[in-house]
Amino acid sequence: MNHSILLIEDDSGLVFMLSDRLLAEGYVLEIANDGRSGLALAQKKRFDLILLDVMLPEKTGFEVCRELRKSGITTPILMLTARGQLDDKITGLKLGADDYMTKPFEALELVARIEAHIRRNQYPSSQETLPAKHYERYAFGDIVVDIRGMEAHKAGQALDLSLKEFQLLVYLIENQGTMLSRDDILNNVWGYDAMPTTRTVDTHVAWLRQKIEPNPKQPQFILTAHGFGYKFVAS
Repeated sequence: MNHSILLIEDDSGLVFMLSDRLLAEGYVLEIANDGRSGLALAQKKRFDLILLDVMLPEKTGFEVCRELRKSGITTPILMLTARGQLDDKITGLKLGADDYMTKPFEALELVARIEAHIRRNQYPSSQETLPAKHYERYAFGDIVVDIRGMEAHKAGQALDLSLKEFQLLVYLIENQGTMLSRDDILNNVWGYDAMPTTRTVDTHVAWLRQKIEPNPKQPQFILTAHGFGYKFVAS
């Protein structure tokens, strides 16, 4: 079966170029030219990957990404941005995007990233698989993690975790008590082909600590091994 891609992009020239390339690669392609119609299409039909521009009419790419993740849609999202600012990239990742590319980009690299994300989503490793290997629900401190439901609560209040933050938390829980290198975490949460750096791990750990630790500056659950990685302890 050919894999399906939803392209949400309002630049007609880029739509033409990407359509020509992706169809030639054998993908089934659907196109939306604004955020509102793209969101509706993504919620109505199942796609193997979503290419999502940041600057869109009706709804921005950030808004679309946020609403898709809040509705439980876990389809890989690769964001396209004409802006090179780090803040935009971090915002997209924090909202649940899996990757980003800054325009202009090489079509060959885009296709390679698409293939990597679809392959990884189709054949997840045992460490990435949700629900977790050993737990359906897991509690520590005042945190309760519903792994099957992909939700977490702190003192009864829902935590606003991005998809990657949630996957990171589950991976740490599954390997509690084990010192994990940054490369271990990177490969098992993001995947070998995802192309982020170990700095991505540090950034997501910092965000996660802000949400689950009683005192993020003195973490008691996600501990740091300086120069190596992290270890999760329940108490």
